[in-house]
Amino acid sequence: MKIKQLTLLAFVVFIIFRLVSIGLYPLMDTTEARYGEIARIMVDSNNWLTPQFDYNLPFWGKPPMHTWASALSIGLLDDSEFAIRLPHLITGLMTLLVIFLFAKKLGISALVTTFILLTSLGFYVASGMVMTDSLLTLSMTLAMVGFYLGWAGNKNWSYLGFVGIGIGLLTKGPIIIVLVGLSILPWLVLNFGLIQGFKALLNKVPIFSGLSISLLIAAPWYFMAEQATPGFIDYFIIGEHWSRFVESGWEGDLYGTAHDEPRGIIWLYWLAVAFPWSFVLLYKLFKAKLNSTTTSPLYTGDKQLVSFLGFWLVSPMILFTFAGNILPIYVLPGLPALAIILSMWLKPFNKSIVLLGSITPALLVIALLFAQEDFKNRSDKWLLSELDDSTPIYYLDKRSFSGRYYSQGNAMLFNANTAEKKYYLVINLNHYQSAKRLAEYCESIKNNNRKIVLLCNR
Repeated sequence: MKIKQLTLLAFVVFIIFRLVSIGLYPLMDTTEARYGEIARIMVDSNNWLTPQFDYNLPFWGKPPMHTWASALSIGLLDDSEFAIRLPHLITGLMTLLVIFLFAKKLGISALVTTFILLTSLGFYVASGMVMTDSLLTLSMTLAMVGFYLGWAGNKNWSYLGFVGIGIGLLTKGPIIIVLVGLSILPWLVLNFGLIQGFKALLNKVPIFSGLSISLLIAAPWYFMAEQATPGFIDYFIIGEHWSRFVESGWEGDLYGTAHDEPRGIIWLYWLAVAFPWSFVLLYKLFKAKLNSTTTSPLYTGDKQLVSFLGFWLVSPMILFTFAGNILPIYVLPGLPALAIILSMWLKPFNKSIVLLGSITPALLVIALLFAQEDFKNRSDKWLLSELDDSTPIYYLDKRSFSGRYYSQGNAMLFNANTAEKKYYLVINLNHYQSAKRLAEYCESIKNNNRKIVLLCNR
């Protein structure tokens, strides 16, 4: 079998496997189950304007694009893990399509480029996870591809980039503008100088009409959201886009627990999320430095293109280098640029590329086969399965997001004064000893490594 045919076959098989896999495991606490429950409530309440953290409690943490996607899928299909995750897999495939077409315009192997992107660990996993980052990556890809094609040729391509910014504003907010700015502005200064760069920008890119398109896409929802739940703009713009990143363990978070990671760890996260291709890139750079007579992989043609891709690649890491409240998946918007760079440098095309790319789906297979116990511990689906639907479910301390989702929103916080005579009680094992007096009339039904389910009959 020829190498291109082998790559295409692997590409199709990996996508089909990802499609099948998205319904094989439960929504995980906290991110997936939280956004899955928000989407379920959106459908159940028929309120498509304001995402809700709980019934009648608005969710100000993110704009609604990703929730709309999952909620629409629930409405069209059913309320299941497959339905909720499917739009995010489609989003990943759309990003692959954009990169495929961009690579063809650049005259490099579109198949190799999309294969590298697909088999990057973070991209493969995130394409099918209920979270905002897959949609943000699509919007970033549209923005960067639109800008570059507009700059290099017909400026009408730039409008594609502004559509991407509009989608990003509805997905994760102003961070899309920051990421695009961190990619494009240094590139302009490096290649054209400060003054000439901005003059060229104003000449080649329809900034004002383009931003009008972005605002036309996003601004109506922001206006209506503020009108529906006053205070949203202040919390989302100031809290989520400033305090969240500059204040370690930010206590203003209304919906979760702020992370406090070591500064600069985002670069280590990139190694894992971009695996295995992050190590391929480092190997190529290290090899070129050792052998100074070899042409550096940092240049394989158009210096402006390579620097453009380089700034795109590192923009998420630059943004989050000094932030403590971060997650590994935040590096995802830069992975399309990594795929293009490596496609330009990995010549000649050979079977080792297919073998390297096969590592990622193989890891997912291993996870699905050997992580079943972990799935039981990271989601309450198994704990709540096969319980009597007519018996109420209470959580002693805090309702998990998966508990709320898999109980269809029926799980309640325990109150001894209002509880029914017969009920299920879910207790965190760390608090079980102190709660034994509540279990006087209860018997153990199920437990995992974190929680126990009791059936109580007073």
